[in-house]
Amino acid sequence: MSLPDRYDPTAVESAAQTAWRAADAYRVTEDQTKPKFYACSMLPYPSGKLHMGHVRNYTINDMLTRQLRMKGYNVLMPMGWDAFGLPAENAALKNAVPPEKWTRENIAYMKTQMQAMGLAIDWSREVATCDPEYYKWNQWLFLKMLEAGIAERRTQVVNWDPVDQTVLANEQVIDGRGWRSGALVEKREIPGYYLNIVQYADELLGAVANPEDPNYLSGWPERVRLMQENWIGKSEGVRFAFPHEIAGADGALIQGGKLYVFTTRADTIMGVTFCAVAPEHPLAAHAAATNPALAAFIVECGQGGTTEAELATQEKKGMPTGLFVTHPLTGAQVEVWVGNYVLMSYGDGAVMGVPAHDERDFAFAKKYGIAIKQVVKAGDEVFSLDAWADWYGDKQRAVCVNSGALDGLPYKEAVSKVAELVGAKGLGEKKTTWRLRDWGISRQRYWGTPIPIIHCDDCGAVPVPAADLPVVLPIDCVPDGSGNPLKKRTDFLNVACPCCGKPAQRETDTMDTFVDSSWYFMRYCDAQNSDAMVAGGTDYWMPMDQYIGGIEHAILHLLYARFWTKVMRDLKLVKINEPFTKLLTQGMVLKGAFFRKPEGGGKSYYWEHEVNVLTNDHGVTIGGTLKADGLPLDYEMTTMSKSKSNGVDPQELINQYGADTARLFVMFASPPEQTLEWNDAGVEGAHRFLKRVWGFAAKNEAVLVGAAGKVSGELPAAAKALRREVHLVLRQISHDYERMQYNTVVSGGMKLLNALEAYKHDGSAASAAVLREGYSVLLRGLYPACPHTTWKLWADLGYAAALGDLLDAPWPQVDEAALVQDEIELVLQVNGKTRGSITVPAGADKAAIEAVAAASAEVAKFAEGKPPKKIIVVPGRLVNVVV
Repeated sequence: MSLPDRYDPTAVESAAQTAWRAADAYRVTEDQTKPKFYACSMLPYPSGKLHMGHVRNYTINDMLTRQLRMKGYNVLMPMGWDAFGLPAENAALKNAVPPEKWTRENIAYMKTQMQAMGLAIDWSREVATCDPEYYKWNQWLFLKMLEAGIAERRTQVVNWDPVDQTVLANEQVIDGRGWRSGALVEKREIPGYYLNIVQYADELLGAVANPEDPNYLSGWPERVRLMQENWIGKSEGVRFAFPHEIAGADGALIQGGKLYVFTTRADTIMGVTFCAVAPEHPLAAHAAATNPALAAFIVECGQGGTTEAELATQEKKGMPTGLFVTHPLTGAQVEVWVGNYVLMSYGDGAVMGVPAHDERDFAFAKKYGIAIKQVVKAGDEVFSLDAWADWYGDKQRAVCVNSGALDGLPYKEAVSKVAELVGAKGLGEKKTTWRLRDWGISRQRYWGTPIPIIHCDDCGAVPVPAADLPVVLPIDCVPDGSGNPLKKRTDFLNVACPCCGKPAQRETDTMDTFVDSSWYFMRYCDAQNSDAMVAGGTDYWMPMDQYIGGIEHAILHLLYARFWTKVMRDLKLVKINEPFTKLLTQGMVLKGAFFRKPEGGGKSYYWEHEVNVLTNDHGVTIGGTLKADGLPLDYEMTTMSKSKSNGVDPQELINQYGADTARLFVMFASPPEQTLEWNDAGVEGAHRFLKRVWGFAAKNEAVLVGAAGKVSGELPAAAKALRREVHLVLRQISHDYERMQYNTVVSGGMKLLNALEAYKHDGSAASAAVLREGYSVLLRGLYPACPHTTWKLWADLGYAAALGDLLDAPWPQVDEAALVQDEIELVLQVNGKTRGSITVPAGADKAAIEAVAAASAEVAKFAEGKPPKKIIVVPGRLVNVVV
């Protein structure tokens, strides 16, 4: 069969994909005879269409998968859908369709796009987290966690929209109002379910912070390890109480007469001049009952943020309660304030105020006229009541002053002494705390995994029996903005209590969608097993060898997945401690965007076809004018997205150039972990390169057709030089594959094609064999990036006959003998200036090299008949003749 002269990506890709489907080429089973490799990209949310970030992520995974398969590995590359979540509910509100319908349609379209990319996905393992067969196991493991005490029901403070009658995520509260209704958001304390992730904090921390830890994640980027270490936030200090005699309405002392705080700086205890409690604290509620102004302030606080980050940036406000607690060491009376910056969910919901030695407390005290007392000194620095100075933070030099029994003690000794003193009074002890909080998984939303609990007036919160799982979510609800539609579905809501048989109601909260993504990678291993959450497939494939995804998932998803794995281990479901051996966080895809800043803030973006583009002398875009009005626009390089009018539809790119061009460009343009700047000219360049690869085969088909085996025998000089270049490039790209530097793999392929095109075939059998070997190396080297084009050429040139189908063809091995040179070329310098080169035998000694250099025409020209004064030989590089 003769190759067409013209490269037709549509025909080529159709032929390849048809053959792969017919052979079920990517179905993988557990094979104990081969080394396994599990490579997985983070599963996408089915938003409607793939974007170029998806294309890049999945092509990285695909290149890894295909090359390792050629090296003899049993490689798994699965795919699924993170299908539950708020975006589907928002789409349902907008389009008046059930989230299930919107989600399924998006999955179908995005799957078609993935298949068009030619990804080596084992679709027999596909999961969607909205499938009852999947989320059944979310529910089952939740019940196991309840039994084990890892899950528990407790109250939580949430954002409540009184108009929409729903709980809002923090990001849905804008300036204190609901994002959709505009109503003032209220803080409400409602019951919910929590998973005790803090129970695993030490183990989670060790694997990211301690290289000596047996589970240390050395295959993760340092940046991600540090982000997790900071998020977990281990703090060692003292938890102690300020005793009081404040009684509640029932006559009992509130919180047993002890206001507890935790501090890492117990050495400053003698500098306490106030205590601040959260607006929801029992002491605040007690004081507000008889203080209308304080009650109003607490309501105001309830309209603020609930996250640590929000509280750090908002204005610090407070109000005195009129209540006093007793200093545990001095016996002095300390006033209690309500502070809007104190979170009830962190620690005990109270902090000690040491204005002299805490920047936030200093500003608070200056604002409200609270006393400031110095109790720590570092060196000769002079304390000032006028301006904040952080020298006290130098724990190496800090010693206590004005602190009675603590005077003169350095930081560590002072902390230990405080722990001893409060401990002797039964008021405190040393304690380790964590920034990490237990994971609240209850969401007052519809489109998620139903929490398998039944509420009975007599029996309380009753777990659904395991035999009755899954609790199936109705799929025909259409949210209308008036709260969770499950509350109106009597067919879902009303049920008999499993314990007493009386009428009861199901829990209408659903699980946080991070639950879905915390173990899906293990379900891939046993996707068709209806009898167990995980089984033998997980034993074989886990831990995952390579995980690929965005840096934006560095904390929550990856941390929750690690926690979930440890819970499954402790429940005897898996045998591993960590789920992901190696992690690659691919860079973002960037593209230029044109915009204006309208009055009122923000940016208005415009598509490039709406713009007269302006460039500088080097052809670099610097701005533009809007065609509609001729007025100037600003220009920036930013993340590619439809919202910024700079997105590129992968399907349009595939339709125009083919999937292999899209794949080749996103791999060539940048190393995987770095940002990629989109360049239309670069896409066209990738397409031209593939046309050259095809054109070379079409032009030289008569020579290239046949067995592409190992070359042997004596070769002409030109053939030997080409073969050396082929194996030098092969050695480099094999190394680049090992380190996942796929951009230099592609550039190596380009270098190899240049060498093949420059070679002058002399018509001999030896010359033809070298050309066939070189082209077969090129096809195998490029195959993981451009599988369709290379597979078709491999098949049509007959290479499969000797080496097998390209999917399983052996990765080419470097022939070290081909790298041996008979002659080497050395740079020739005369008086330190380059004047040409000389060729000498590869094994020539210094005297022989000097003789060749001295006899050269270039030296003769500058020596004017005189013998050289000196000859300097730099082995393997150059010769400098001094005349």
